[in-house]
Amino acid sequence: MPNPKRRHSAQRRDKRRTHYKAVAPTVAVDKATGENHMSHRAYELDGKLMYNGQVLAEKGSN
Repeated sequence: MPNPKRRHSAQRRDKRRTHYKAVAPTVAVDKATGENHMSHRAYELDGKLMYNGQVLAEKGSN
C-alpha cells in the first residue's frame, strides 16, 4: 500500500473535519400529557415511566 510522502497540514485536516458538527437533541411534546421530552425516548412523569402517551411502568410504593 502506498504511503504519503509528506505530512498533511493541520489546516487540511481541519478543513476535512468542518462537516462534523454537534447538533442539539430533538425535543418532542407528548400529545397526551403536554410534557417536553427527547424524541423516541421514554421519560419519567410523576413517578411513572411514559412513552408515546402510555404508561410503561410505575414506581413501587416501597
